[in-house]
Amino acid sequence: MRTKTESPVCHARSLLFVPATRPERFAKALGSGANCIIIDLEDAVADDSKISAREQLAQHLPQLTPAQLARTLVRVNAVDTRWHDAEIALLRNWSDKGVTVMLPKSDHAAAIRDVAQALGPKAAIVALVESLSGLDAADSLARDPQVIRLAFGHLDFQLDLGMHASAEEPELAFARNALVAASRRAGLTAPIDGVTTDIGNTERLIADARRARAFGFSGKLCIHPSQVDAVNEVLDYSDAEKAWALRVLGEAAKHGGEAFRLEGVMVDLPVIRAAEAIVASIVK
Repeated sequence: MRTKTESPVCHARSLLFVPATRPERFAKALGSGANCIIIDLEDAVADDSKISAREQLAQHLPQLTPAQLARTLVRVNAVDTRWHDAEIALLRNWSDKGVTVMLPKSDHAAAIRDVAQALGPKAAIVALVESLSGLDAADSLARDPQVIRLAFGHLDFQLDLGMHASAEEPELAFARNALVAASRRAGLTAPIDGVTTDIGNTERLIADARRARAFGFSGKLCIHPSQVDAVNEVLDYSDAEKAWALRVLGEAAKHGGEAFRLEGVMVDLPVIRAAEAIVASIVK
């Protein structure tokens, strides 16, 4: 909900998936440098392991500290699956303790509202948009009072539309633009971009993260710990950018709101606002 903007999920750059069937990896993932982890009950778990995965999750969530729980999301199964209701019932108690629910196949605002009501008024939800229906509903999803962020499931999105995007994915620009715009209109933190599946290709990962930042995304899903550092580095502001922003604000304070020149560049209100956004990221 909008009052949960202090949640680490709102500001996470890197969000690392961990299968719910591998609880021994939960603590390791939290120590990997990832801002948040996503314990996955959906795609990473075979159908015949769904119930045991939920049971393992129930056994191991109590082992996490309050600070770790605040950095933990759980991706449940979609609302039209036979496992969904039991997973939501389990997470109702944990959402009060800081765990965020990621809802896949977020296609309709009504489904989000049903899940939010089942979880309780303190629950926070990340809506994972993976279809044209979800994209069409992006504004409604983002405006739900318990949705704290949108995420883009670009692989399932392509499947839904019969697309075969090329490596740089210009074909998906319209969807990325729409999600960033919907988040902005609703006052949410910028959305989370999808995974890079080529785990061993660092160049591809960096290019994907740079593209995400260029479109206005501020987070990216990771599927392996080796991806975390590069994602954090690309999506964070560089030391040079932070130093520049501090200089801008320092000089702005001396000029009383008037435009001025700094290092040969004219600085006016839009530039000051950009510097303020960078400095705000330093203290989060």
